[in-house]
Amino acid sequence: MILKSSFNQINEFFLFLTNQLRKFYLHSSIYNSKISKINDRVLQYTPNPSLLDCIVKYDKKKNNIEDYFLNTLWTNSKLNIKDYEKLHSFYWLFSIDLKSSKKITQSIISNWIDLNQNYNQNNWEIDTLSKRIISWISNSKLTYDESTKDYKDKFNNIIKKQINHLINEIDRSEWIDDKMIGCSAIILAGLSYQDKQNYLSYGLNLLKKIINFSFDQDGFPKSRNFRQLSFYLKYFVLIREWLKESQSEIPEYIDEAIFHLGKSYNFIWQSIKQPLLFNGNHEVNHYDFDKYLENHGYRFINKSNFIGGYAILKNRNFILSMDLGTPPDKKFSTNFQAGSLSFEFLYKNQKVVCNSGYFQKHNHQLNLISKSSANHSTLIIDNRSSIKFNKNLSGISKIQKGLKILKKSFFSEKNYWNISGSHDGYLKEYGIIHERQIEFLPETYKLVGQDKLVKKKNIKSCNFEIRFHLLPEIKVTKTQDGKSILIELENSGWKFISQNHHINVETGLYFGKKNSFSENQNIIISGITQNQDQTIKWEIIKIT
Repeated sequence: MILKSSFNQINEFFLFLTNQLRKFYLHSSIYNSKISKINDRVLQYTPNPSLLDCIVKYDKKKNNIEDYFLNTLWTNSKLNIKDYEKLHSFYWLFSIDLKSSKKITQSIISNWIDLNQNYNQNNWEIDTLSKRIISWISNSKLTYDESTKDYKDKFNNIIKKQINHLINEIDRSEWIDDKMIGCSAIILAGLSYQDKQNYLSYGLNLLKKIINFSFDQDGFPKSRNFRQLSFYLKYFVLIREWLKESQSEIPEYIDEAIFHLGKSYNFIWQSIKQPLLFNGNHEVNHYDFDKYLENHGYRFINKSNFIGGYAILKNRNFILSMDLGTPPDKKFSTNFQAGSLSFEFLYKNQKVVCNSGYFQKHNHQLNLISKSSANHSTLIIDNRSSIKFNKNLSGISKIQKGLKILKKSFFSEKNYWNISGSHDGYLKEYGIIHERQIEFLPETYKLVGQDKLVKKKNIKSCNFEIRFHLLPEIKVTKTQDGKSILIELENSGWKFISQNHHINVETGLYFGKKNSFSENQNIIISGITQNQDQTIKWEIIKIT
């Protein structure tokens, strides 16, 4: 174990050293000369900027370019990292009124080019650079039209130089999201400059690699990340619309990818219209994207109850979902959470029980807290998670030790639902298999749960908890006999019961709002593991 840890540390050190040498090379005149070898093609195809409506979030009110602080635009040292990236991505161009001065807009871009002719690690990173290229080309009415030949040459050259850099570096990125955005920029450049043999060919081949590498056979991301699913679908649809508008051939694998991604998207959003807080997801709605899909003729249907490791049973009033999936490989686990067998239960679009969401900032201690099993509505033993994570030198935590889903089942008919599963995440350390079964009786508004701790070997007894997370706005009251807890929602009242085990209410943390946190309430069943099988029964019953 010690030897393995030392090897990992040495490996991390050499990786760090390699990256530092790489940075030195990227800033050298040799590299600058390499990426400065460009063709003489001029901009020919410019996409309709409205095609970016599925990606770009902007104010409906359009601003004048004169409203921006032009004198201090690039020299504002008070900008935080996020605002700096936004500024240099130029996505704010989508909020500029087309009646604004083109000369001023072009002057700003020209000034940026003068200041950033060569590689700059702060604003030539894949995400920022790719968005900048997409924005510049998509906003050609502001950035390119009615400009001088000198400006057009300057504009075209810097785009191609950045694309050359992107092609050189994109395979080195460990962020698959960045690869997707970068791939989109390369494809758009290939279409815009009619460079089908180089940029377009490279971009489409990279897109095919992303499909083969990143998705399972059902079209669900191997990361099992809800947010990533919608992210991929948006970019695949965008690329297809660019190809369609430019009258270019649409490869069959793009249509196949959209078909499978669309079915998964229908499963986790369109059929329920609620953000389920599993594995990297937060409170977000996709109504605008749904409208975009409708306007462009995309319609997805999926009647399945299970995709991507998630079971979702539903009718007009109720949704019951559970994580029954095996954790992904380490390389896909950046935003994964230890929520095996956790569940969410909804009544009329309000969550009776939920998970607590995800804190996405990787270098923040709250990131690991949000990944813990305790942050989910599931079993925790000895205050440990069912999955172990390990941080690398970059501060990114990935799976160190996963688990196996031993069995899973799901069934629904009009008056009876059942979801069950088990995992071995606590087997090696505590000798315990966790089995969970949840039954729901729609006619009597009754949810019946059973968590079983199956003893496989003798290990010292320790504490266990079964947590049931509630939204921050939900009020709870413990009854005088201590046997039940009342849950007050806006549109209904529920009673939580566990007759044979100690129950309590504790304050926890909720990360459902993106990169923020607030206090919430947890219902907790607690006990001590025994040298035999234990069954913990609980019920949630609608009372008003």
